[in-house]
Amino acid sequence: MPVGRRKARVLCVMMVLNIFICILVGVSWNLGHDKSGRRKVRIPSKRFWRRQVLSESFWNKEQQRLDFIHNPLLKAALSNNSLVDLPDWLNDTGPLDPCEPDYRVSTQIWDYNSLPQRFQDFLLHMRCRKYPMRINQLQVCDKKPFLLLAIKSLAPHFDRRQAIRESWGRAGVLANRTVATVFLLGNATSEDHFPDLSGMLGHEAELHGDLLQWDYRDTFFNLTLKEVLFLEWFGRHCPRARYVLKGDDDVFVNTLRIIDFLEGLPPVRAKDLFIGDVISNAGPHRDRKLKYFIPESVFVGQYPPYAGGGGFLYSGELALRLYNVSRRVALYPIDDVYTGMCLKKLGLVPDKHKGFRTFDIEEKYRENPCVYRRLMLVHSRTPQEMLRIWSWLVRPELECQ
Repeated sequence: MPVGRRKARVLCVMMVLNIFICILVGVSWNLGHDKSGRRKVRIPSKRFWRRQVLSESFWNKEQQRLDFIHNPLLKAALSNNSLVDLPDWLNDTGPLDPCEPDYRVSTQIWDYNSLPQRFQDFLLHMRCRKYPMRINQLQVCDKKPFLLLAIKSLAPHFDRRQAIRESWGRAGVLANRTVATVFLLGNATSEDHFPDLSGMLGHEAELHGDLLQWDYRDTFFNLTLKEVLFLEWFGRHCPRARYVLKGDDDVFVNTLRIIDFLEGLPPVRAKDLFIGDVISNAGPHRDRKLKYFIPESVFVGQYPPYAGGGGFLYSGELALRLYNVSRRVALYPIDDVYTGMCLKKLGLVPDKHKGFRTFDIEEKYRENPCVYRRLMLVHSRTPQEMLRIWSWLVRPELECQ
């Protein structure tokens, strides 16, 4: 084809495209403006939000109450337009002191009397989020730690804490980065058949300067409370820490691998970082024999994606946002699910990382030092195993493919 004819064809195509664009702009303008050129105000012909479906399950009702309290626009709309006849519980503030037992709970949950005693105790105190500190450490974050290791522990677990101090949880400078360590404790009470350990804990806290203890009963159902109290402490006493590794006292953590991973993160990803062994498409267990049993009278629905509570890693900036949003999420008796609920409230989803093995690794690899060098966290390990694995990782002659 001659060059002249080719240019003419290109010009024709461009003219047609320009005319088409002008038509689209004109139609768009006419749809959005009246004859005088003023922008039209579009009024929806029908309600543009869904009528709220009120739940019969206790936790869901508590969450709907919090959603109502923390959404002034929705509250005003509902009040002014009377779109929904609001039940009394939606405006119910409970006892004047939220940390007093709310015995009305027993009348609001139809199978309350058949639930395990610890479950009943959790429900009676579900609105309480303030407990005094017995032991605090104000100096832990003086040096603005790059990584804060926050480890959930029980008062009698002296051997686990000491093994962690002597291995992966050793505070100070590691790989040219400042690492700080705190152990999170509640009360070990006689109700749970523990002796009085307050004297030993006081000595341990003075010796190591890494215990945080609150005055509440330390049970499985109160692990969520431990999470919230730690986030509050973090906001007050350690807000400049760059990253947080939260884990149980029976996990092994490859702190060197974690620091190496964090140093390679781009700033955009670091801001919303939350990684772990993520569980998706899960829901509550209804078998009363299981540790994670949740009755339908307490909760209905699916769980959001969440990282297994054995251990997960997140940014300090996100920790501050998690505490703020946690006040808008009703306490739930399973702590890792609760954290997933808080992330969902922030519009975030935890990232699954293959370096987190909260369900352990294959038995044939458990004595292989090079396998641990590639991992970030594995569950569970005894104090003796922690010390042995750490000695493998810090051995300079260890060579891995």
